[in-house]
Amino acid sequence: MSSERQGGQISTPYDYYCWVVLGVGTLVILGALGLGRFGYTAVLPAMQTGLGMDNTQAGFMASINLIGYLTLSVIGGALSARFGPRRVAVVGLIFVAIGMVMTGLSNTFLSAAAWRCVTGFGSGAANVAVMGMWGAWFPTNRRGLASGIAVTGSSLGLITVGPLVPHLLAAYGAAGWRVCWYYYAAATAVIALLAYFFIRQPAAVNPVERAAPTAAKTGLAWGLVYRSAPVWRLGLVYMANGFSYIIFMTFFIKRLVGEGGYSREAAGVLFMNMGWASIFCGIAWGMVSDIIGRRRALITVYLIHTAAFAIFALWPTPAGFTVAAIMFGFTAWSIPAIMAATCGDILGARLAPAALGFITLFFGIGQAIAPSLAGAMADSFGSFTTAYILAAAVALIGAIGSTLLKPASTEVAPE
Repeated sequence: MSSERQGGQISTPYDYYCWVVLGVGTLVILGALGLGRFGYTAVLPAMQTGLGMDNTQAGFMASINLIGYLTLSVIGGALSARFGPRRVAVVGLIFVAIGMVMTGLSNTFLSAAAWRCVTGFGSGAANVAVMGMWGAWFPTNRRGLASGIAVTGSSLGLITVGPLVPHLLAAYGAAGWRVCWYYYAAATAVIALLAYFFIRQPAAVNPVERAAPTAAKTGLAWGLVYRSAPVWRLGLVYMANGFSYIIFMTFFIKRLVGEGGYSREAAGVLFMNMGWASIFCGIAWGMVSDIIGRRRALITVYLIHTAAFAIFALWPTPAGFTVAAIMFGFTAWSIPAIMAATCGDILGARLAPAALGFITLFFGIGQAIAPSLAGAMADSFGSFTTAYILAAAVALIGAIGSTLLKPASTEVAPE
């Protein structure tokens, strides 16, 4: 498989196939995150009623899912670099589907939490495996675009579950939240089959990488990942995104229904509209980061998140909730897209999955801590307002931290 870059373009027998892989990769994100993670947001109020959970328990269940995600994200990147993204993504999605089915069958809080952890294992492995592929399939000036397209899988999840969940809850009554998990699982299993048949391993798009000694001969240079100061800085900045956005997303519908006077149907419509607003955000911001640089793009997005979370906290009316939802939607998945592209910039295609897995450790720590803390704060203060103010403050810290990142051109390690 020869591969040459001409005028910044990919020239290989797989020219067209990179878009096939990108399309399937986007569906993998839909299953792993759009359904596996954000499907919980849509079903949470009914699930709380069914299992008798308070907000602290609901937050803990989100946190345990994210702890599972964190665990497999870290080693999933290394496994993907060693065994290939297809195997890791497919196995990850199988775990997601099993975890979903068993969550639906659970009759106790602890049982459901355990299976949400299993779902998190699969989500972390599948997400990192897929998002780490773009450094191999696309050249530097296309990686932001590719990452941006892939993360629209999360938008598809919001668009799907927003109207679907209220319909299922109305049709199946008290068992509706269980049926939702079964639907999620069936869709994820289908996506796993598509990933198995259509994801392939490309030739490297970087001629320097092709000329370099292969991993089979020399082994992967793991030290470039785990001892890299630029990667550590990137991870610390990424932690702020994990902490802040997961509060906003996890309790979004809960706040609308419990504190904003929304019906389940109206909350689902706003959730869906946020998904529509976010459908092109990864693409747009990935392209923006290709043009203005990853650092400037991160600063801008973090500032928008800061404003959105503050508005959601301090303007608790339909107008305020809508403004916050649309603002967040326009930037929702842009930070993961920019981070995935930056990993390819810093360490190249071969080590990009491992680098993404490593910085996802920081992202996951933020995610794992935040929901439990936010749920406990809501129980203590009788409202999620304080938790959303905290999310805004942490997003602002992310913007400040992003100013300390060096331009990617000065950080790139030798391929």
